[in-house]
Amino acid sequence: MNGLINKVQLIGHLGADVEIITFESGNKKANLRLATSEVWRDANGEKKEETQWHNVVAWGKLADILQKYTAKGSEIMIEGKLKYRTYETKENEKRYITEIEVKELMLMGSPKNSENNTSSSPSIYKVPEQAMVDDVLPF
Repeated sequence: MNGLINKVQLIGHLGADVEIITFESGNKKANLRLATSEVWRDANGEKKEETQWHNVVAWGKLADILQKYTAKGSEIMIEGKLKYRTYETKENEKRYITEIEVKELMLMGSPKNSENNTSSSPSIYKVPEQAMVDDVLPF
C-alpha cells in the first residue's frame, strides 16, 4: 500500500434542498443532507430498511452546480473525504460534527430545471486541482 487515504463514496438522495452560504470573498459553501438506505430481508423473510443520514459540504463550483441542478429528493453520487470539526453554540456549548467534503459529484437523474430532459446519462463534476488549494477556505 502506497499510503492510507481518507476517501468516502456514497450514492443517495437529498433530504432537503441544498443550503447555500455565500462568503464576503464570493466563495460559496453548500450544506446538504444525504440519505443512504440499505434494504434486506430478516430471518422471517420480512423486508427491512435502514436509512443513514450524512452531513455533506461542497465548495465553489460544486456548490453552484448543486444549487442549480438539484432539489430535495435528487439522487447523487459523491466522492470526498471525512472532516471533523467543533464549534460552540450561542449557549457556549461545544459541539462536534462529522462531514463529508465533496471532491467529485455525479448527478444521477435529470437536472431540476429541465422538465423535458430525456438524457439519462449522469453528469460528473470534479474539483479542479487548483481550486482545492485556492477556493476551499472561505477566510
